[in-house]
Amino acid sequence: MDLSLDIDGVAYRPGYFGPAQQAELMAAVAQVMASAPLFVPRMPRTGKAFSVAMTNCGPLGWVSDEAGYRYQTTHPETGDPWPPIPDALVALWRAVGAPAEPEACLVNHYHDRARLGLHQDRDEIDRAAPVVSVSLGDTAVFRLGGTRRRDPTRSMKLASGDVLVFGGPARLIYHGIDRILAGTSRLVPGGGRINLTLRRVNPIGEGEA
Repeated sequence: MDLSLDIDGVAYRPGYFGPAQQAELMAAVAQVMASAPLFVPRMPRTGKAFSVAMTNCGPLGWVSDEAGYRYQTTHPETGDPWPPIPDALVALWRAVGAPAEPEACLVNHYHDRARLGLHQDRDEIDRAAPVVSVSLGDTAVFRLGGTRRRDPTRSMKLASGDVLVFGGPARLIYHGIDRILAGTSRLVPGGGRINLTLRRVNPIGEGEA
């Protein structure tokens, strides 16, 4: 399935991963979470807990606490390096035609009451590469805006196996999760939604092994 960006810099490919592929990917993500346990990030300055639990895989991982948002090479609680990004996700990144290899894959786990307010993915030094997102488990109501906070927004449903890519003129669009539609999938053990977000952090040639 073609993953090239649309004119506005967004590519939405529903059902990119079929049921068998979703199960294989969920098994790989479970191994990631066993190696790098889910943790609850906190907002800078206020220390307020997110409603979403998260972990990472890849050379770098995104974290948030009272000190701020940042990428780092180790898990904030265990101190261990992040596990590798599963092969299926690396293959997806390459299918998008993104420059160089992904450096970070954020793993977010949403329970049925979790939300994520409108925000931009702007903690990366290099924004030439797109953001590549994979949905697993329960369907999410996703909100998509423009590159300015006051731009109009629209909502769409992201179901298990869907892929969303934004880059180019849409690389810094505002986006968030309004709600989770509980019980729409049985893929995630215990229920909920897993979102996998692949990113490139450093300019090409920097941060490479």
